[in-house]
Amino acid sequence: MKFILLFGPQAVGKMTVGQELEKVTELKLFHNHMTIDLIHRFFDFDSASFWKLVHLFRVEIFKEVAKSDLDGLIFTYVWAFDQKADWDFVNEVCEIFESNGAEVYMVELQADIKERLARNKTDLRLKEKPTKQNVEQSERNLKETMEKHRLHSLSGEIQYTNYVRINNTNLSAKEVALQIKDKFLL
Repeated sequence: MKFILLFGPQAVGKMTVGQELEKVTELKLFHNHMTIDLIHRFFDFDSASFWKLVHLFRVEIFKEVAKSDLDGLIFTYVWAFDQKADWDFVNEVCEIFESNGAEVYMVELQADIKERLARNKTDLRLKEKPTKQNVEQSERNLKETMEKHRLHSLSGEIQYTNYVRINNTNLSAKEVALQIKDKFLL
């Protein structure tokens, strides 16, 4: 069992890279908006119920996958490194997989803001993520999150042996997926 945490700021290409990685490995993609968009149908982002249910669904899916005979899972996440709750979540998820004998891989994506703003409007993103269809609001949220939180790790901050940081500003999702596959012999 392999668990890949694919993280980085909004519109960096996590889902798209995850889709390509899913094609070249036996791993399944669980992108973060699968739960966000489901729960948002019932509760607003700023409600306690929203985040409680998003967390609950994710954790239960992780537990079942970790115990399954699947080859593994790719999960995408916007990790605010200045937020203890995000660290706690990442540690909780990794522990679920590690306690079931899985190998954990950390993949951090980076891209220039100009490229991320362009990616924020792509047809695929808007199709796969209904809460991003209000592009003006999504762009505002992207910029506010970037200003408010630290969305990239510091050198040496990620303590996993299986860690890679990739600047994918000028790379296709397929190129990045193949780099990840080769780096970790997936």
